[in-house]
Amino acid sequence: MAPAIEVRELVKRYRKGTVNAVDGVSFDVEQGQFFALLGPNGAGKTTTISILTTTLGLTSGTVKIAGHDVVREASAVRREVGIIFQNPSLDMNLNGEENIRFHAALYRLYPYRPMFRLMPAAYRRQVRELADVVGLGAEVFKPVRRLSGGMRRKLEIIRGLMHHPKVLFLDEPTSGLDTASRRNLWQYISELRKQRDITICLTTHQLAEAEDADRVCIIDHGHVVAMGAPSEVKSELVREKLHIDAADRSALRRRLQKLKVPFSEDGHFVIHLDGRSAYEVVHSIEQPLTMLRTESATLEDAYLRLLAREDA
Repeated sequence: MAPAIEVRELVKRYRKGTVNAVDGVSFDVEQGQFFALLGPNGAGKTTTISILTTTLGLTSGTVKIAGHDVVREASAVRREVGIIFQNPSLDMNLNGEENIRFHAALYRLYPYRPMFRLMPAAYRRQVRELADVVGLGAEVFKPVRRLSGGMRRKLEIIRGLMHHPKVLFLDEPTSGLDTASRRNLWQYISELRKQRDITICLTTHQLAEAEDADRVCIIDHGHVVAMGAPSEVKSELVREKLHIDAADRSALRRRLQKLKVPFSEDGHFVIHLDGRSAYEVVHSIEQPLTMLRTESATLEDAYLRLLAREDA
């Protein structure tokens, strides 16, 4: 099966630009994967997403979405993708369902009718089903201006899923949402992905949101600087630590030295695991401990370490 997203040696140079905004970027995203595209402002990720969604032309390279070339088959690509923009793109003068209805008519999914009850039964059933899936329910018929930020995001998801896209692009989807709304939105997106086997492509500055991704790609200055599962990226850049202590510190120190386990002391013993498991180390010590704590790296730790290295 062809990848849901296939990018090969993508280059974009803007008119009057002196350097490439995107410079030789390549990656694949398999169908059903959760893929996160990360990078600082100006790194090239927004340009990349714009090319992938056919809103911006490329300079060279090839990009295919669900097997369709973004240059030669742009219309086919648009039918296969859904987009949740960073800035809401809803018409505030309409209610939620009316926004969905206009979207469906623009995609020629259903003939337009001036009232919801006059729309085809299949349309009405699909709107109600999606509203229930994302937890919006009857709120979908309320004026957009009366909906909370979280509800508007859910409405945009419904609109983006009406044409059954194979790939859903999420550009800062939780921007402006409170903690509870952010958590609920990700729960709904996760459920939708499982139910519909949708490929998710996320761009975000909230790195915690990318921790559950199948793969992440970090871009800086137009180049891919890291790619892989979050655990792989973290292990390459930040070492996991084990913090331990004992009533008899001298005996613990001798035991660690005998085991040839590198450690430092900072009021207690700090061990860099370097590929060893915490269980393996603790089991080999064979001594009562008064303190035991692991310190795992976050994707944000690895991200900041990587960008600092690139700028050095």
